[in-house]
Amino acid sequence: MAGDPYKELGVSRGASADEIKKAFRKLAKELHPDKNPGNREADERFKRVTAAFDLLGDAGKRAKFDRGEIDADGREQFRGFGGGARGGPGGNPFGQGGAQRGGFENIDLDELFGGMFGGGARSGGQRGGFAARGADVKATLEISLEDSISGATRRIQFSDGRTLDVTIPKGAADGQVIRLRGQGAPGAAGRSEAGDALITLKLAPHPVFHRDGADLTMDLPVSLPDAVLGGKVPVRTPEGTVSMTIPPGSNSGKVLRLKGRGAFVGGKRGDLLAKLMILLPDSADEGLTRVAQEMRDKGAYRPWRD
Repeated sequence: MAGDPYKELGVSRGASADEIKKAFRKLAKELHPDKNPGNREADERFKRVTAAFDLLGDAGKRAKFDRGEIDADGREQFRGFGGGARGGPGGNPFGQGGAQRGGFENIDLDELFGGMFGGGARSGGQRGGFAARGADVKATLEISLEDSISGATRRIQFSDGRTLDVTIPKGAADGQVIRLRGQGAPGAAGRSEAGDALITLKLAPHPVFHRDGADLTMDLPVSLPDAVLGGKVPVRTPEGTVSMTIPPGSNSGKVLRLKGRGAFVGGKRGDLLAKLMILLPDSADEGLTRVAQEMRDKGAYRPWRD
């Protein structure tokens, strides 16, 4: 490493062990290779900072360095012989003769980082490994068609008793997965990053609308006068009631289209298709009965004979 380890960490020679650890944690997070891929300058600085903490983070090594018994690379200083030999047990952690592995021999990164880089769990009690990130948890949340189109907030409960409020985005699709960061299983020993919660949205069946891809279909009841004479009738949509014009002489089975009132698929919204159903009054209507009788007597339109 050479140089002054105190300067590498940006602390004074009288800094406490906690101050040294805090300074290293801050620099290591900024310089870690996972956050600086391909940046050789950051990688080299990370190595120097790590080596500095390897020395100052060990009370025994720090005391020897402060007394001048070892240099910044951990090599013993032999007074009167003009410098020490390389390659000993306290050698440069990044040099050719060093016996340490990358300067991490005395650094517990699990403790320092809390698993922030999502590394693997420690093995066999070996120091220097990364704490395991918590596992992701999966759940299914059933939502209404209206929720998927307009957006909403719905609460979900997990098997461990936890409840979460899930924000349903506008235009959510059936089968869409919402990721809630840090809401999964806790990390190893509670010291590393928790996993995520993956919520799969499932559209519940609707009592009025039926999905056909991105389109919605529905049966629209109309009165005989509206079907014969035409007129405007109220139509229910997922976002409220709108007015639709019925053309004169409309028959049952005729399909009218409301553009852009359907469901969402692939980020695109379909149409609402309303199939007309002519309904007669539940109770007898004298006027309607008289007109029907006159039409029959005159041999008026009879579709089964045309």
